[in-house]
Amino acid sequence: MTKTLPVLLASLLAVSTASVPLQVLAQQTQPLDRIAAVVDEDVILQSELDRALANIKAQYAGRENQLPPDDVLSRQVLERLVLVKLQVTRAEGSGIRVSDQELNQAIESIAQQNGAGVDQLRSRLAQDGIDFDEFRRSVRDEIVVQRLRQSFAQSRISVSEGEVDAAIKQEATAGTQYHLAHILIATPDGADANQIATGQQKADGVKALLDKGELDFNAAAVRYSDSPNALEGGDLGWRSMDEIPQAFLQVMQDMKAGDVVGPLRGPSGFQLLKLVEVRDSGAAGATGQTVTEYHGRHILVRITDQQDDAAAKARIDTLRARIAGGADFQAVAKESSEDNNSRGQGGDLGWFPADAFGPDFGREVEGVDDGGISQPFRTDAGWHIVQRVATRQTDVGVDNQRAQVRETIGRRKLEEEYNRFLSELRGEAYVSFRSGDRAENTATPPQS
Repeated sequence: MTKTLPVLLASLLAVSTASVPLQVLAQQTQPLDRIAAVVDEDVILQSELDRALANIKAQYAGRENQLPPDDVLSRQVLERLVLVKLQVTRAEGSGIRVSDQELNQAIESIAQQNGAGVDQLRSRLAQDGIDFDEFRRSVRDEIVVQRLRQSFAQSRISVSEGEVDAAIKQEATAGTQYHLAHILIATPDGADANQIATGQQKADGVKALLDKGELDFNAAAVRYSDSPNALEGGDLGWRSMDEIPQAFLQVMQDMKAGDVVGPLRGPSGFQLLKLVEVRDSGAAGATGQTVTEYHGRHILVRITDQQDDAAAKARIDTLRARIAGGADFQAVAKESSEDNNSRGQGGDLGWFPADAFGPDFGREVEGVDDGGISQPFRTDAGWHIVQRVATRQTDVGVDNQRAQVRETIGRRKLEEEYNRFLSELRGEAYVSFRSGDRAENTATPPQS
């Protein structure tokens, strides 16, 4: 669960080039920069909202009938922009930062996805009326939000060994995956009887529309769902059994592809669940996977401002000669190695696969026999000699299976907890709408 989640840029709303072809952005006009919403001490401009709306409509090109009326869509998109703004503010308040180097790497990746270099991307954005500095800010915000989510996972999400054991026992269904979608009708935390009844009534109404065939599920999700994935038609993607909440598992037993059940009452409100597809993904925890592991020791001489490459090389050569002359490797490592992590253990690195410390180190370990000592070699850390103590074959199938199960359980917990966190974040914020049918002040002057 501590695995670093990848940076996903496709969910950018303000400027999205990873998921929306650049040419569609040319259709956008330059609106007056009025304030669309005030979010605590920050604002969302009307131009940001208009760009986000244009991008959503571009994603639904040819499927416009699945989108709600413009006023409803505008409300949905503005709510998402509010959530992004709140997450960025919370992240920055927690000390989360994105360096210019990291931002440049992310933009290079986006450019590559669009078959262009950064300079070409800049030119194409300019042709489409997109300010490059604004584009950079949007990308930075998305990375910040992803890191906030990672930090949240590391601090609040844990998976016990008992949970992993229980999930592994479900071997009979471990190879089956389910493609799910949902519609959430949210109720406030601590909702009273009237609020619960209102949520139930709305959820029942949406279910009735689906049963009558007046709306398909995706369109109903876009129009009515309060979930952050509403604009994706409520799509939850493919899930294995241990990634599905227990409340859903109980009702899914009798479902077939295309069925919709609910409303189901949960901590966030009422949900409608659709089973889109089912597939067999094969055995989830293959065993019999073996890797070669090595027990090794090393001595490191670093290259520093006070010790250049030639001096470091001369010193490691001297240490290698001492060991070749009969000196004990561990004693020399304790005395002279500059790796503070292993020096106290006589340079002992324990058991490790060949690639654990990089390809150069791995080649040297593989190139000597058990008990042998390598010639001096250089890596990014400095100059080394390594002693290979022993070799073994290790079955990592079970470890891999447990790691995969732990990861999937963690993702499911994160989704549930983070959505609750977003609801709390939204509920605690001051938000004043200046655009659409919830506008409190429609006379906001343009921003200079």
